[in-house]
Amino acid sequence: MKKALITGLSGQDGSYLAEFLLKKGYKVYGLNRRKAIAGLDNVNGILHNKNLEIVEGDLLETSRLNMIVRDIKPDEIYNLGAQSFVPYSWINPIFTCDINSLGVLRMLEALRSYSPKSKFYQASSSEIFGKVLETPQHELSYNYPRSPYACSKSFGFNITRNYRESYDMFACNGILFNHESERRGEQFVTRKITLTVAEIYLGISKKLTLGNLNAKRDWGYAPDYVRAMWMMMQHKKADDYVIATGKEHSVRQFCEKAFQAVDIDVEWKGNGINEKGINKKTKKVIVDVSNKFYRPTEVDILKGDASKAKRELGWEPEVSFDEMIKKMVKNDIKILEKDL
Repeated sequence: MKKALITGLSGQDGSYLAEFLLKKGYKVYGLNRRKAIAGLDNVNGILHNKNLEIVEGDLLETSRLNMIVRDIKPDEIYNLGAQSFVPYSWINPIFTCDINSLGVLRMLEALRSYSPKSKFYQASSSEIFGKVLETPQHELSYNYPRSPYACSKSFGFNITRNYRESYDMFACNGILFNHESERRGEQFVTRKITLTVAEIYLGISKKLTLGNLNAKRDWGYAPDYVRAMWMMMQHKKADDYVIATGKEHSVRQFCEKAFQAVDIDVEWKGNGINEKGINKKTKKVIVDVSNKFYRPTEVDILKGDASKAKRELGWEPEVSFDEMIKKMVKNDIKILEKDL
């Protein structure tokens, strides 16, 4: 039986990956911070699986990570743990970089010292491209990060590649573009949109407030992207891969699709900070814009070229942008209705 260690088990990607690997017959070890049991909601459905074991630890703890890797000697390590909320990285950049940069280095050092035959996957991010110099972005596109989060992820990407080339380790980077799902944290803009749309539909809220409606992202469905992680680890040679749909959509378009999922059509009036989204039927303002949700430095557009992953791994996304949003809105309505 193959053994896999997942950091960030309780997050969106970690929970989907754990389910995926358990179905593949793996023994899964999930790293979880002490006293963080309350944060395991995403894995409630598999907590009693005999092949899942929760191990206490933190990406800040060098000695503990060394012990875990030494004792388990996993066949595969998926490093998904991170401080992943971009706006918070300006509030606490040192913590963000300690987790996202040095946390990767701690894992690689533990691997090199105690289990050098283990395969290593690093969760990179399209945010490393930041102020893009070419579109679409591919594996060799220039890194121009525009936030402390993006800078930390750029370090994680480069140190993983460096260890692969320096020590002949099986260490790969998945440069995943934005991917969402019903398990996305409520602080992220996509989940904020679908949850507020559900609240407006049920009469709980009246308005959705956002920042830059013009920002464009390449959005895919998280379970599709988790499958790509596993495919990278099964490949004969470790490498870096962009995982993306190759299609970009604005935050404004995401809003439109979310409202359409509950049969509300939106028309837009005004520009920039004065832009409003109006319910065509009721003529009421249901979307407005606030300066406080703008980033200090904006990333205008991210669009990925996943041709390498499609060619070498045979990966293809299965769930469309529209389908993903419908799933998220429907799930949020279901959650809210339980409390009504």
